[in-house]
Amino acid sequence: PSRVCGRTCRSVREWWDPEDGLSEAAFPMMDGGGGVILVALVGRRRSRSRGAELICGILVNFFPNPRRYPAPLFFLKVSPPEAAPPTLVRPIHHSIMFASICRRRLALRIHQIAGGGGGTNLLEFIPGTIPLAHCYTSPAVAEVPSSEPCPDTVSYLISCGLSPAAAGAATTAQHLRIRSTDKADAVRALLKIYGFTDADIVRTLRSAPVILVADPERILRPKLDFFASLGFETHKLATEPLLLARSLDKHLVPAIQFLRGIIGSDDDLRRAFHRVPRGLAVDLDNNMRPAVEALRRGGLTEADISKLLVIRLGVLLSSPDRISEIFEELKAMGMSVLDPRFLYCFRAMSGVKRDSWLRKMAFYQSFGLSEGELLQAFKTQPTIFLFTDESIKKKVRFLLDELKLGISDVIARPVVLGYSLEKCILPRCAVLTVLMREGRIRRDIKLLQALLGSSRNFETRYVLRHADDVPDVVKAYQGKIKFEGFK
Repeated sequence: PSRVCGRTCRSVREWWDPEDGLSEAAFPMMDGGGGVILVALVGRRRSRSRGAELICGILVNFFPNPRRYPAPLFFLKVSPPEAAPPTLVRPIHHSIMFASICRRRLALRIHQIAGGGGGTNLLEFIPGTIPLAHCYTSPAVAEVPSSEPCPDTVSYLISCGLSPAAAGAATTAQHLRIRSTDKADAVRALLKIYGFTDADIVRTLRSAPVILVADPERILRPKLDFFASLGFETHKLATEPLLLARSLDKHLVPAIQFLRGIIGSDDDLRRAFHRVPRGLAVDLDNNMRPAVEALRRGGLTEADISKLLVIRLGVLLSSPDRISEIFEELKAMGMSVLDPRFLYCFRAMSGVKRDSWLRKMAFYQSFGLSEGELLQAFKTQPTIFLFTDESIKKKVRFLLDELKLGISDVIARPVVLGYSLEKCILPRCAVLTVLMREGRIRRDIKLLQALLGSSRNFETRYVLRHADDVPDVVKAYQGKIKFEGFK
């Protein structure tokens, strides 16, 4: 028991002080005997905080991330030194745990488990042995959360537009139980007032259904006002709805103040958020500050750091060690922090895990590319390492088979791999075939060079110039005439 509480005393009885409000306590030592019962009963409501401290003592000893307290608590399977390490058996939401401590009995059973050479006692959660379901006086606590979703909550989420599978998963994952549909309806109405569409609300509830039980006026409205004052678009908030569950005073305001000091203008801050909303959700002291310090140690100036965060706020999701690795890898490629391409290469590499980077290298090399060709292409167009394998394969096969290009020709112009095959390459090829058929351009035109360039330049050169004489070029560019190959 002294190991359970994380204290150095000879027994829990020495640590426990009756004046703390525990009106009853039985703390038997683990001595290899039969199963016994450990009971802690808080006698008065004013001692609720002390009961919480006892539970936290258990958590801090065996749960390596106490910052999550008082997020979901855990029943523990605790072993003596000679047995296996302790394991988390089952999560339980803190509000229900604390409610059970307040004027209710909490029981854990030290269960006898046979081992080689003798029995070993483990403090183990046994379903059905914790008398939390009797003598309840608070209607807010009905039962210990189970792995089964609450049917009423699932039905409500389905009525909001979630699929049955998504509703069940969201309810189970967050142990959500909606007891007041009036409050949940008020939350949805508030979101609509601030510009959330039905699709935005569905996306929000799929990831963060817990906001349905938040106080709409006291908790949610101040956060929505804060985001609105910054000009953050609601559909971007819907992509990272857990921001609405973060503390306004303890996280959102300090994080924005920190980022404003790094990035500068609110326009750039807004642009950075819209690109990677998740970057604002990371912890200020444990993620943001260490990441920025690592960027400084790597040799970036304040202006470079500001620009990097604007083009990819997600850099803040990287650990300092990973940031240092990226600096070393880019320097090994011969790139300097003074190179104008450095920040864009850093942005791309920070979005790819090390093992994914190596796998993508092997994938490109399967087309016959050398490592030197590939790294040069990466410096020119860093985003080629962010595309899916299927997307790359379709584009490369099309360029090789239809345009009769060599793989070296393609990788020499890596920007073409960033073009959408369906929305860009195929319509442009259709326009070129129409112009070839009408004799407006030569059939031996350099196709890859003709396909490259901005939409405005292509439209001006190949569509608008011939639209009056060859109306089909407009239809081809709009996708109404399909590309069937260069004949």
